[in-house]
Amino acid sequence: MINFRALQLANEQQSAYGLRYDDFARYRKHCANRTHRLRSSLKMTHGTKGKEFKKLPSLTEMDLEKVKEGHLQLLLFESERAWAYAQELTSLSLLPTNSAHSASLLHHATGRFRRAINWATQLLSLTQRLYTSHKFTAESLLECTAYLLLLNGRFLLSAPREDFESALPQLCVTRLILDVLALHAGDSRDQALAVLWSDQVGPMVRWCAHQMGREKAYDVDSIVKEVSEQNVRDLVDNWDEVAEKFKKDAEHYGLGSNAKKLGKLDESRLMWEGEPVPVRNPELVDVLLKVQSAEMKMASSSGKDGKAPTKGGQGGKKAVAAYDSVLAALSDAEEVARKLSESESQKASSSTIPGSLPSSGGGQIRDMHFVHTYIVYQLLSKRIQRDLLLVDALVGEADAAGAAGIKGKTISSTSTSSADPRLYPAIVKLLDSILQSLSQLRTLSIVDDNPDLSAAVDARIGFSKAKRCVNLAKCYIVIPGDKKYAEALTLLQHATIHLREARRVTETLGLSADDSDPNDEVEFYPLLEKDLEVLEESINKEGLEYKRTWLEKGGAGVGEQQGGKGQKQKKPVFFNIALNYVDVDVELMERLRERAGMTPTAASTAQASTGYTQNRIAQATLGSSKAPAIAAPKAFASAVGPRAKAAVMEEGMSRSGTPEPRESDGNKAAGATSRLGSLLGGWWGKN
Repeated sequence: MINFRALQLANEQQSAYGLRYDDFARYRKHCANRTHRLRSSLKMTHGTKGKEFKKLPSLTEMDLEKVKEGHLQLLLFESERAWAYAQELTSLSLLPTNSAHSASLLHHATGRFRRAINWATQLLSLTQRLYTSHKFTAESLLECTAYLLLLNGRFLLSAPREDFESALPQLCVTRLILDVLALHAGDSRDQALAVLWSDQVGPMVRWCAHQMGREKAYDVDSIVKEVSEQNVRDLVDNWDEVAEKFKKDAEHYGLGSNAKKLGKLDESRLMWEGEPVPVRNPELVDVLLKVQSAEMKMASSSGKDGKAPTKGGQGGKKAVAAYDSVLAALSDAEEVARKLSESESQKASSSTIPGSLPSSGGGQIRDMHFVHTYIVYQLLSKRIQRDLLLVDALVGEADAAGAAGIKGKTISSTSTSSADPRLYPAIVKLLDSILQSLSQLRTLSIVDDNPDLSAAVDARIGFSKAKRCVNLAKCYIVIPGDKKYAEALTLLQHATIHLREARRVTETLGLSADDSDPNDEVEFYPLLEKDLEVLEESINKEGLEYKRTWLEKGGAGVGEQQGGKGQKQKKPVFFNIALNYVDVDVELMERLRERAGMTPTAASTAQASTGYTQNRIAQATLGSSKAPAIAAPKAFASAVGPRAKAAVMEEGMSRSGTPEPRESDGNKAAGATSRLGSLLGGWWGKN
């Protein structure tokens, strides 16, 4: 049994050697080189140097026992070579520089087109003989038949013939054969191959119907059904027998072959908003099969429903490794889909041959763009899942280390002061990656077109920003030595704002406390109302703790408060500033200090009434701008009132007095004679 797939071989060669970008010259040269190598390997050259030339016998008359797959490939590449040359000449005839001899170019192109049909006819004749002798499959025969009919339809549509009435039956029967091949395909790759060739026929059928003046020229399926039923038995020999044989072989082969089952895409995994994702290219099928295989391995390694454990341990590490394999497969799929989408768009905008365009109607371009966007969405969602799993693994590992203790140090995610300083920066870095993926996700067209999905993504962006601010605030608290409470409180205020935005969006979605998001597309990032409440409670708790510690310890670190005996308690700056604006009741302050156990002694009161503090308060109270530098304690006490006493007590408890420097009589005399000498130093004026 000879295994020869004409459509598959032609598609692979066209995609690899120039026709993805309509480079017919490159493809023609490739076909010429391929036919030369095939003739050399089959020993079917046209003679050698120095010998008389002898014409080769026709391949259609060969003994079937000697026919190999190479003979069929030779006929196919000869046809492809002539067709590519015809397309190249046609495109050259349309250039303005060749307007003078465009007629000769079109005449030459017509001759090459007829030559291509001749080679394809020989291929079909040979395959029919092989099928009759049971050496060829019905599927391969149908592919060769569809290939010949497609060439005939293209030839009839090309300039200057444009015979639409004759081309329409050829194209409709071709579309019927391809639909049968796609419907009964054994695996997803064969189905995508048939759909790919069918997409090339659809625009040409619609164009023919429009030129013929049909009322519903846009309804390609009804036109194909009507016209193909009338002409299929005339254009295809033994159509009923061959089609029935193919269906039986496909059913038998599909039930008994494990290889075919492994090559079948799981359509339940390729759904978007309840509709299947169109996969119309065999290259996409290959990469998507790798993605599904990696997802199955991840599901089997992580447990039921493919959900990985979220609390540290070996299970979390294995799940992260499984996610890495899925992400690698999705990256390859995204690259293939992007190249296919770009090639289709470029081909549609640059080609000048309407009848040869695979995507003239624009449907395949839209499908390829949608598939590329869908794969990018899956890639970003899996990346977010991986990052969330890493965050849970870090927190779980920190909790486990805090419970067991590592080398005498307690590491806990619930206690910020005793946490590992490396924990929260790592979480912040992962949350940055999550926010980047969510931002890219929000810009995708399939997300922007769905209001509920875009709102759900916005809610997760706000929630992630709030979590990032909370963990970043903890980074300022776990700094060894110097703890920055002001920066941490500012970040908590930003977290409250982001959390309020996320709550507002979730309220528009109408979620209750225990309900999950109705969008199946955001299952990768579950967000419930209770998650928002837990985060809000954490923000309030952390903020209260930071404020209390900051006010009690004046912003000093824990290590500073536990220092030696000589260290004093550092008081916040606004305590000193408040005394300049607030009237202090002395009796009330004394009662508060008695309750706090801070009643000042007589010695401390006498000490507080001396120095620079006495001078400043005396000036403020008596209104004298030239008060003496030093005043006696008794005179000062009798001159000022109770408010000044309270101010003196407050200043005296916070810091000791700083007396003004006294000047001796000699210094006064020197200062009277020379101010410059007193300013520049004692050496000024020396002999």
